[in-house]
Amino acid sequence: MFITRKSLSRRAVLRGMGAAISLPLLDAMIPAGTALARTAAAPRVRLGFFYFPHGAVMEKWTPAKVGRDFDMSPILEPLAPFKEYLTVISNLGNKPAESRAVHALVPATWLSCVHPKESLVPNMAPTVDQICAQHIGQDTPYPSLEVATAQGQGVGSACERGYGCSYSGTLSFRTATTPLPVESNPRQLFLRLFGQGDTPEERRFLAQQTASILDMITDEAQALTRTLGPQDRATVSDYLESVREIERRIQNIERGNLAKLNLPEVPGATSENFDEHLNLMFDLIALAYQGDLTRIQSFMLAPEVSEQTYNHIGVPDAFHALSHHANDPAKKDRLARIQHYHTAVFAKFVDKLAKMPDGDGSMLDHSILLFGSNMSNSNAHNQYPLPTTILGKGCGKIKGGQHIHFSERTPLANVLLTLAQRAGVPLEKLGDSTGPIAEI
Repeated sequence: MFITRKSLSRRAVLRGMGAAISLPLLDAMIPAGTALARTAAAPRVRLGFFYFPHGAVMEKWTPAKVGRDFDMSPILEPLAPFKEYLTVISNLGNKPAESRAVHALVPATWLSCVHPKESLVPNMAPTVDQICAQHIGQDTPYPSLEVATAQGQGVGSACERGYGCSYSGTLSFRTATTPLPVESNPRQLFLRLFGQGDTPEERRFLAQQTASILDMITDEAQALTRTLGPQDRATVSDYLESVREIERRIQNIERGNLAKLNLPEVPGATSENFDEHLNLMFDLIALAYQGDLTRIQSFMLAPEVSEQTYNHIGVPDAFHALSHHANDPAKKDRLARIQHYHTAVFAKFVDKLAKMPDGDGSMLDHSILLFGSNMSNSNAHNQYPLPTTILGKGCGKIKGGQHIHFSERTPLANVLLTLAQRAGVPLEKLGDSTGPIAEI
């Protein structure tokens, strides 16, 4: 076979009238006979960690059958259209999350599988999303995003006298002592992702102004260091590192393909309409994936000890109060309705990713999304068996379409370790993991 087609340079531009316009990625830029995976257009894995509080009504969560011929359970039913992408995992436990301070610890220990030291000063371990961000998130404007619908710190008994509030308000720890704040305001999240300003014109102008100011600061600071002593030079050097990090992010945004995004109007601040708020945050997360602004995200659908009511689905009870159902069938049915609703909103997000082209497939084909909780029976406040699902194929690294029933109390950390490795992160151990899981 003879292949004669020459490929167009990825750096090709249109020139004329003293101007040069860069071209988007074209098929002609991919050499003939070259697999997409071997080019700059190779798909990148997106990781997402989506947490809901207060566990699940497990008999309405767990499918009755194991294997590929499983039926959708009542709570998971909204994900039925994506069954081939769905992996349901049963019999997982997270022993390091067990403590008297249940609500105070379950969010942050979900992705670390490490029990914190008892102290008002945070001291746990990096979470898996942040470990992954160090390896596969550094060439995007935001190595990771931490999102929520509400700030979880300081809410009722979500804080605990022996551990404080450091572990209840976030899923993510960058280091053992650095919990990351969440963004719960949709307007602030939008402006953070797409720049200050209410219109595209304002955002472009402000971005250009910021870039020029950074250039000026860098030049002046570098000239200044030649006149300073060693200690001051070190101080200025640290400052320049911060400037360079901001500069890198601006340059990454400029290189990103935001032109293809159909941006909504700039949203307002936190909405009193919870349904609107929850859906909007998911929409912004989808846009961040599509624009390659980040490849790693964590999202708390609601905080622990949430007193949110769900009147829009016929459940006027406060969420946390209802989670202590005392095995009352009517209360469990209403709680399961809330959990079904959370799954339904997540399924709408999954549908967006399934319809979003990304290289040789869809965004869902190239994603690994963990959807679950670090609590099982909310009435018992236990951590076994944990409601856990995976959505997406991870660029062909996740099988999907199965319900896996492991041996009793298989560590949740084994699943997290496996997902990190399938995303290309060279991680050998996480928390109390005993090894990766081939079945996934």
